[in-house]
Amino acid sequence: MTADMVDTTEGGTAGGHGTSGVRQAAADGAAGHWAPGDHVLWRYRDNADPGRFHICRPMTVVQDTEELLAVWMAPGTACIKPVLADGTPVHREPLATRYTKPRRTTRDHWFGTGVLKLARPGDPWSVWLFWEQGWQFKNWYVNLEQPRRRWSGGIDSEDHFLDICVYPDRHWEWRDEDEFAQAQRDGLMTKARAAEVRSAGRAAIAQISAWREPYSAGWEDWRPDPAWQVPRLPEDWDRPPECLRS
Repeated sequence: MTADMVDTTEGGTAGGHGTSGVRQAAADGAAGHWAPGDHVLWRYRDNADPGRFHICRPMTVVQDTEELLAVWMAPGTACIKPVLADGTPVHREPLATRYTKPRRTTRDHWFGTGVLKLARPGDPWSVWLFWEQGWQFKNWYVNLEQPRRRWSGGIDSEDHFLDICVYPDRHWEWRDEDEFAQAQRDGLMTKARAAEVRSAGRAAIAQISAWREPYSAGWEDWRPDPAWQVPRLPEDWDRPPECLRS
C-alpha cells in the first residue's frame, strides 16, 4: 500500500470541497509548533509532476514538538486521492500500466477506524498506526517518503513506493516491492534515488530491530479526544505552500 492506496469510499471529482476546519492550524510556518487539536493538511506531490499535489488528507494534531509530529486522520475525513482519468481506482489498474495511464484527482472519504501518523523531522519515512474495529491494534506501517517540508497549513512530501509493515509480535516485512520496481521501469525513480530509498528502508528496519521509538512508546494505546471535530477539506487544498521549513 503506497500513499495513494488508501481505504476510502468512492467520491466525486475534486473541487468544491467546502470550508477549512473549525480549528485550522495557526502556528507560524517558520517558527513555533501547532497545538493539539489544530487542523493541518498532509499532502503528497505527484511523482510524475512534483509541482502538482495528488493526495491531501486533513489531519488533527496530536503532538508537535522538535522530536515528533503526531497527527490523526479520523474516520469519515474528506480527502483527495488520485484515480485514473476514467475514474478507475489506481490499485485496480494492472501494474504494467498503473503509472503510465493518465490520472486525475477525486474527492473521497476515509472510512474505517482512522490512522495515527508519526513523523520525526528529517526522517525519510513516517510511521502509521492502524487498528481494527474495537481499537484492536493491527500494525505499524512505515511509509518511505521524502522528508516532509512544513508550511503554515501543514506538511508536504513525495511517496517513494516502497514500504514496511511491522506487526505486534515485532516481525516485519517489505511491502510493495513490485510497485517500487515498476516505478523505476516507468522512469518515476532513478536508480540512484531507488538506492537511497532502499537504504532508508534498512535504516528504518534497524530501528524496528532495536525496538526503538515509536514502536516502544505505547502509541498503540493512544486514543483521540472525543471532543475533536473531523477536519474539513478546504477549497484551496492544493494551494502552493508558503513559509516552507523542515
